[in-house]
Amino acid sequence: MDLPTLEDIQQARARIAPFVHRTPVQRNQGLSDRFGTNVYLKLELFQKTGAFKVRGAFNRMLLLSEAERARGVVATSGGNHAQAVAYAARMLGIRARILMPSNTPHNYLEATRSYGAEVELTPTIADAFARAEQYRAEGWVYVHPFDDRWVMAGQGTLGLELLEEVPQMTDVFISIGGGGLMTGVATAIKTLRPQVRIWGVETEGADSMAQALRAGHVVELPAITSIAKTLGAPAVSERALEAARRYLESVTVVRDAEAVEAMRWLLERAKVLTEPAASCTLAALERLRDRFGPGDHVVLILCGGNVALDDLCRYAHRFLSLPANAVA
Repeated sequence: MDLPTLEDIQQARARIAPFVHRTPVQRNQGLSDRFGTNVYLKLELFQKTGAFKVRGAFNRMLLLSEAERARGVVATSGGNHAQAVAYAARMLGIRARILMPSNTPHNYLEATRSYGAEVELTPTIADAFARAEQYRAEGWVYVHPFDDRWVMAGQGTLGLELLEEVPQMTDVFISIGGGGLMTGVATAIKTLRPQVRIWGVETEGADSMAQALRAGHVVELPAITSIAKTLGAPAVSERALEAARRYLESVTVVRDAEAVEAMRWLLERAKVLTEPAASCTLAALERLRDRFGPGDHVVLILCGGNVALDDLCRYAHRFLSLPANAVA
């Protein structure tokens, strides 16, 4: 089982540097006061395409041979990986076909198409993964959303940035979908600074890692019921499960309502609009607040901000007892 190495991640950083942003980290006074510790926000939602996924997409696609580039790439995604692959393919002059479930929010579909990719809808995300394997058999290069050593290495470059930007860091909260971001970031951080604690986060209805850890093996979810669609991998990879066992303190599973309440706080107080897949890190910090004190330095990775206004209004109406036409 080939997990990325620190050398893989360092090489990825140099490789993708011309194509991605180094996103800012800010200490948040309101959250620091609220939790009695030092809280920092890694604003990866300001990354190109609005999420961390371009790091891995570029690293994987820059390693393709000329023959592979000529064949084109195919990808499966509920949103952010779709945009990342489409954008990277456009920048590198590669044809891209993206397989997306039919319940994908319209803003993800529109953005992916706007980058020039061909979008094919499938009934479910599981069907999209199955269809991608068919395309790979036909000769397309499959850029997996998380179960790929080079994709994971690209995502891990975020961890290198954190070590430089918050050298006193003691803790990191990170969302888990398929586990690629967690695996890359945890590998980078734990290799260079093993004393840093890493806390995984999922939402109910998209908790494939928590279920896998309990079962002792990869578990495939029958359906994704959480509003955090970008955490909606039907199962984590074996690589990610191994990384979770090796590196994580725990995986906290929060309710959608908690993630939306955290979205509201971040929008109103930090002035950033996140996805539920990112704001869930704040909800998890609330759950675990007794673990941290004045001497700790806690980073929340806000991994993406691709949420449509219509969805935001629906979340407010459903979870925050606000009128459907009001935004929290």
